[in-house]
Amino acid sequence: MAVLLPCYNEEAAIAQTVAGFRAALPEAVVYVFDNNSTDRTVEIARAAGAVVRRERVQGKGAVVRRMFADVDADVYVMADGDATYDAESAPALVARMLDERLDMVVGSRVHEASDAYRRGHQFGNRLLTGMLARLFGRSFTDILSGYRVFSRRFVKSYPALSTGFEIETDISVHALELKMPVAEVETPYHARPAGSESKLSTYSDGWRILTTIVTLYRIERPLLYFGAIGTVLALIAVGLSVPLALTYARTGLVPRFPTAIGATGLVILAALSFTAGIILDTVVRGRREVRRLAYLAYPAPPGGA
Repeated sequence: MAVLLPCYNEEAAIAQTVAGFRAALPEAVVYVFDNNSTDRTVEIARAAGAVVRRERVQGKGAVVRRMFADVDADVYVMADGDATYDAESAPALVARMLDERLDMVVGSRVHEASDAYRRGHQFGNRLLTGMLARLFGRSFTDILSGYRVFSRRFVKSYPALSTGFEIETDISVHALELKMPVAEVETPYHARPAGSESKLSTYSDGWRILTTIVTLYRIERPLLYFGAIGTVLALIAVGLSVPLALTYARTGLVPRFPTAIGATGLVILAALSFTAGIILDTVVRGRREVRRLAYLAYPAPPGGA
């Protein structure tokens, strides 16, 4: 079992985080992956008993990609190094995964302190969670939680392509798209220790996550995505052509050639959009089959009935 902690300038919290997970999961190896910290994070983490490794490419997504590639284990527990996630809940998350042979268990955050989870982040999380449910048919209640337990076959078949804090959204979509067995467990969410500062930006990170969802929808649902664009273009073309058709029916003339040419061009673009959606939908189906086969190449999680 491995505990994975991505870190950037967490000297005020990393010792508490490492100690908490070592106590909760004594059989696990705790890894701290430092992402170019300029403080004493590396020194303190190593002194606390963690295995420290470094990732030079900045961004949480880059760190997760490195962690998943370098660490071999049957069970992976991922959290942040800021002591906000409840280490004592880790055994329950791991037990849920093993008992039900799941590929991912999400620690859904329940916060009591008002400064633990800012209102802007709460609203953004609810908005993005709702969008994900509409786009992909099902979702989690907390898609932005960084507290997760993974099986080996999830980690080793996941193509981590995101670079920043949108990585949690990407992970959630990957699980939903491949219809993996997943679950959520409510866990306490604590305020940061004194001296520890959040690296999140409500608006910029929210925008990145929103664009990630739209991009993933374009990639995973191209027929609906390009079909919607084609429908809008076709409706605009119809709106422009109706007055022309009425004038032609009444007078036999088409006096506004630019409008007629524009409407014709919009119809052509709509047809091309629908065609692109159909072709890409076939390509995506093939890619999804390949990802599913890569996922099935690894054995199911140990344990369970």
